Formats: sequence, C-alpha cells, structure tokens
Amino acid sequence: MKLEKKIGQLFLLGFQGASIDNNHPITEDIRKRNLGGVILFDRLLAKKQAQNNILNPGQLKTLTMSLQKYASESLLIAVDQEGGSVRRLKPESGFPATASAAELGESNDSSRTAIHAACTANSLLEVGINYNLAPVVDLNIFPENPVIGKIQRSFSDNANRVIPHAAIWIREHQKRNILSCLKHFPGHGSSKTDSHLGFTDISNTWQKEELIPFKKIIAQTTSAPVESVMLGHLFHTDFDTTHPTSLSPIVVTSLLRNSFGFKGVIITDDIQMKAITDKYGLEESVYLALAAGVDMIIVGNNLEYDPGFLKRIIPGILQAIKEKRIPEGHIHAAFERIIRMKEILQSTN
Repeated sequence: MKLEKKIGQLFLLGFQGASIDNNHPITEDIRKRNLGGVILFDRLLAKKQAQNNILNPGQLKTLTMSLQKYASESLLIAVDQEGGSVRRLKPESGFPATASAAELGESNDSSRTAIHAACTANSLLEVGINYNLAPVVDLNIFPENPVIGKIQRSFSDNANRVIPHAAIWIREHQKRNILSCLKHFPGHGSSKTDSHLGFTDISNTWQKEELIPFKKIIAQTTSAPVESVMLGHLFHTDFDTTHPTSLSPIVVTSLLRNSFGFKGVIITDDIQMKAITDKYGLEESVYLALAAGVDMIIVGNNLEYDPGFLKRIIPGILQAIKEKRIPEGHIHAAFERIIRMKEILQSTN
C-alpha cells in the first residue's frame, strides 16, 4: 500500500451532517484518502448548530451503514458515550439513559456497572458504532475540575475502585465487539482548567497515583486487553519541559509504549483543542504527535470546522517524512497497529 494511503488510516475525523452522499467531503476522504475512521457528534459547536450527526436511532443506523459502504478497509465509527452528561446518544433523541461514572463508582456495585455498560454497548451495536472512546480512568483528584470531576466523569479518587469498574466496562463492550479506549493518559483528574479551551498545566497538581489505573489495566493478562489509550493534552514539567504529553516522545514512547508495555493503539484527544493549537497550530501539532509515536489522531471538526483537513495534511506529512521530522517507520508501525485493532471487529466472541 502506498504511504499516503497508510497515512489516511491514522486519522479519526469529524464531519457535518446527518446523512452523506457521493459528493460529501467525508465520503471523498474515505474513498480517495483511505480515512481510518470517523467520530460522531450530536452538535456542531463550530457553527452553533444544535444537531449534527445524531438525530435518532433509525437515522444513525442509516448513516453508519452509508459510511461503511464507502470504505475499503473496515471503518472505525467512534463516539464519546460515557454515560451521565457526557453522551452523544441522548435520551431525548430516543436512546437509553445510563448513569455517570461517578454514580457507578459511588454505588460500587459491579452488577449495576455491568448493566449500564452492557446497555451502552448494545445501543452502539444496534446503530453501527464500533468504537466507544471510554472509559475514563482519570482519578477524581480535584472534584471541581471543570472537565472531569465537576461533570461526574470519574469513577472515584481511588485507583482501586476505578480499575474494577473500568474493567467491567471494557469487558461488556468486548462481548459485543465494541472497541474501548482508556483516557486521558497520564491523568486529567487533577487539572484545574479545561484543555478544550486552553493551556492546561498539571505540574503542581498531578499525582503519581493517576498512572495506576492505566498501568494495571494495560498489564492485565486477559485474552482481549484494552484496545486503545487516549492521550490528554496536558503539560507537566516532570515529564517533558517542552511539549505537552500528547506531543511528547517521553510520554508516548518511553513511558506508555516502552515502560508500560502497551501494544495497542495510542490515540490523541481532539487535536483541535486549544491546549495545543494555541501554541503550535493544527498542522504542527499533527507532525509533533506522529513524531512522538502516536498512532491515531482525532480531528473532531467540531470546535473548528475544516472539511479540507485530510486533503491538506497528507502532503504535509509526506514532506515532514522527507525532511526526517517524522520517521517513516512510525507511519508503518501505526498503520499495522490500527489494522490489528480493526481485525478485532471481524472476530466473534
């Protein structure tokens, strides 16, 4: 396969609309540029639209079937469906309500967590979504954290409580061939600011315990380990004095890949988030992430709408490879990991 086609697989892209046709920009990216996957949103924040990809179960199933029809490789169709307030499939649109991670952690009932995780996974399966960007395994270090604690996304401030609930979540999704994603490495629970909106420094608030859920879940010797880990856009001088964690080879390759032994797909949080684009710009952030050893990059097209992104970035990446800014071997290795993850979707449990 040509290098540019492999590069296309390294992106998870958002798009506008509740339906697509042959002329839609996302269709062109799938057919011509071998796009690896899409991410769905209920709203389009960039255009202040209250509705976007998700209207109701019937419409959503038609949309996902249309998307898969255009893909030569199996297409990842991703969503943030954590439960509680962070859910793109909402009850008012005809989807079942599920508890937040904080509610499940507080009750500490494994059966209840399994029921809610199974309900979530079944809902995704029925509408053709195969990749849930969850569970959150951040520790609730700072309860007033605007992006984690305050909106009840963390199971607990105790790693020993987070781990079993997250493991149940993953297992119930795997039973239905839905991929999962641990987030936000190396821990977003202690931050006092929102990385969607700007620079987020955790140097003085982060605690080593925040690594425990990631390390222990990754180390679990099960037949189907967690498929992916999402990087937070966080700055911590003890890790890297220059780059945020999502762009740092120290964090991505030395810590997560080598020290923790993670063999699955490493994916960024939305690369359009202001925590990094305010400093580096979109294109430079992509080059730095790939150079650091990231496998897959989310471009939500929700905070900013940029339908021509993939067409523009692939030649830029090829040039960065030519200039030795990105090792070509990183692209081949990332492609192979993504393909292996997609092969899980074809298996039967």
